[in-house]
Amino acid sequence: MENLSHPKHSLLIALLLLSFLFQSSNSEIIFEERFEDGWQSRWVKSDWKRVEGKAGSFKHTAGKWHGDPDDKGLQTHNDAKHFAISAKIPEFTNKNRTLVVQYSIRFEQEIECGGGYIKLLSGFVNQKKFGGDTPYSFMFGPDLCGTDTKKLHVIVSYQGQNYPIKKDLQCETDKLTHFYTFILRPDATYSVLIDNRERDSGSLYNDWDILPPRKIKQTHAKKPADWDDREYIDDPNDIKPVGYDSIPREIRDPKAKEPEDWDEEENGIWKPPKIPNPAYKGPWKRKRIKNPNYKGKWKTQWIDNPEFEDDPDLYVLKPIKYVGIEVWQVKAGSVFDNILVCDDPEYAKQVVEEVFANRESEKEAFEEAEKVRKAQEEEEARRAREDGERRRRERGHDRHRDRYRDRYRKHHRRDWDDDYHDEL
Repeated sequence: MENLSHPKHSLLIALLLLSFLFQSSNSEIIFEERFEDGWQSRWVKSDWKRVEGKAGSFKHTAGKWHGDPDDKGLQTHNDAKHFAISAKIPEFTNKNRTLVVQYSIRFEQEIECGGGYIKLLSGFVNQKKFGGDTPYSFMFGPDLCGTDTKKLHVIVSYQGQNYPIKKDLQCETDKLTHFYTFILRPDATYSVLIDNRERDSGSLYNDWDILPPRKIKQTHAKKPADWDDREYIDDPNDIKPVGYDSIPREIRDPKAKEPEDWDEEENGIWKPPKIPNPAYKGPWKRKRIKNPNYKGKWKTQWIDNPEFEDDPDLYVLKPIKYVGIEVWQVKAGSVFDNILVCDDPEYAKQVVEEVFANRESEKEAFEEAEKVRKAQEEEEARRAREDGERRRRERGHDRHRDRYRDRYRKHHRRDWDDDYHDEL
């Protein structure tokens, strides 16, 4: 066994430790919220839409099914309402460093239509008035509506204008907890992760219409007259064989025999039927060979866009000061949790792994809740059927009684009329 106390090994261990400490000291958790004790002191619920009676409320709860009853988040509570709440965080800029935005959400409800995204805000924000018209620097998260819309928003603000990602990103639609992670790097590249798995990646230059494109097609370009884009040509040295054109398309069937009962006087001279001539190859064509002058398919040339002006700070958001949740939902019941803003993708990954250590417990709790829900629906359906049968029986009894009464009155009306006239 090697002696780890050897100076060389000691130096190696020291360097590794220093490297770890250096990386740790350079990474920063700007904001992390798991909605534990004291969360109310950090978050301000907005009064937006309250006067109109359209403001919803949040519950601090672990939800109907969970992996840990002590792991609570904020759940939207009222149907067909607007929800808005925000937290002030230490002001930071992502200039010259990676930005990581991550949070978890669980749609426990049949949302029908509504959002489940979060926002990063800059400048001064009156948190009591924070709402849908409040400017933001970044918006990220799912937006569901019916069976058609399952959109994952990624919207960045640049010089006061919001730019959505051009790609059609899809979010999760089941009723379990899912983590959404966005990573933006100083080279303007990004990654979108769901549950620690990369769903998409690219660049702000290509996937948002923030800046004009670097290259454009040459609008007035024309294919040169001498451009040969024929990949194959007729072989000029190929010569048609002598007698090729005299080969008939059909010939008489050599295997055919005159029927024994053929009568020439009645049917005429018997002739063998014709069949396709195997020697006939159709109209003669020269063989095709590769064109020695082929230059490829001509394409319009791409040129530098004169309107493109690079911005090396394209990836830099305005200094962030707030994190907010602002959504509208037809059906409430979404649980927001584990909100994280940092510059270390590895730490974000560890958070997901930590929470998902209880993933199986959450699935089991969900399956049990589904059993209870289905049992309740079946019981309600049974009661509805019984009530319907009872009402039909009652209506049937009433109709039978009415028919008997009408029949009785009809039969005895004459006696009543006679008695009436006698009295007169």
